[in-house]
Parts: sequence; C-alpha cells; structure tokens
Amino acid sequence: KSCLVQHLDEKNTCPSCNIIIHQSHPLQYISFDRTMQDLVYKLVPNLQANEMKREREFYRIRGLPCPKDLLLEDEEEENTDQVNSDYHRLDEQVNVYLECSVATTSSLKTLKKRFIRLSSQATITHLKKFVALKLLDEKSKYKEIDILCNDELLGKDHTLKFVYITRWRFRTPPLKLQYRPRIDIL
Repeated sequence: KSCLVQHLDEKNTCPSCNIIIHQSHPLQYISFDRTMQDLVYKLVPNLQANEMKREREFYRIRGLPCPKDLLLEDEEEENTDQVNSDYHRLDEQVNVYLECSVATTSSLKTLKKRFIRLSSQATITHLKKFVALKLLDEKSKYKEIDILCNDELLGKDHTLKFVYITRWRFRTPPLKLQYRPRIDIL
C-alpha cells in the first residue's frame, strides 16, 4: 500500500496498466480491502508473520511499545473465560477528535465525548453511524451526516489510516475531524 500511495503522490495512473485512476485526486479512489488482505495472507506463506515482525522491529528501534503487543498483554491479564473473551482484531489504533463544523448553525449538537479511540481500519461510514446514533438517536440516519478533515469532505469508504496518512499527514495526534449535516449539491 505504501508503494501505491507513493506512486499516486506523483502520478494519477495505475502503476500496472497506466489507466488514469482519477484526474486530480487518485488517492481518494483507493481503499483497504480487508477480505483481499485476508486472502493474500492465506495464499502467501509467512507474509503476515513477516509483516508483524517488521512492525515490532519498527517500534523497537524507536523505543516504543508495539500497540498489538499491548493489546495482547491486556487480554492475558483479563479473565480468559471463553464466554467473556473479546474477539476483536489486533488492529493499529487511531485517536480521533470529533467536533461539530463551525461553519454550521445546525440541529446537530456537540458530542459529549469528542475523543474516541478506534481501529485504524474503521471507515468514515462507521464514524457517520456513530455520530448519527449519538446525536440523531438513530444509526440509520448516517447518510444525513458529512465528515470532513481540513474542511475537505471525506469519502465514505476511506479508512481512518488512509485519512491519517493522506489528509492529516505530519500533524500531531489526535486526528481532528468535523461533522455537519449533509449538504446536497445540485
């Protein structure tokens, strides 16, 4: 993925077939496919183990704890009773600060808890459903909400990791996102 992102920073074409992905914003049209990644891990021997080893080495060199190891330690400390076990993936986590867009005087209120921590593989649609559930009392109204980063509307399938890398770039955490009522453009 990093090779593809680097390629699309400079060009707007597919590195394999040279078809134009998007004239001006090709990075907005790629997304992480979890199913495909799981298939690749099953088809390529030792790939997942090698990636995990490289990730641990990355954090070790910088003197930081690997987030996935911390989650494993937490799970070992908790009761390992099968009924109460948490079966979530050991994904990288992202800290997000959600605020109501200042440009709006809308019916949307400010969230009581604006800081959340969630998987880097969560999508903008997941965030929209969260905001809809908290502020509109109904998850199904998520299509009535827009999520922005740096005043730029985010695609529904963008993962938080993608947004963090392409929109937030070198800024310090947390990832700051705004929400507002959907604006339909005719």
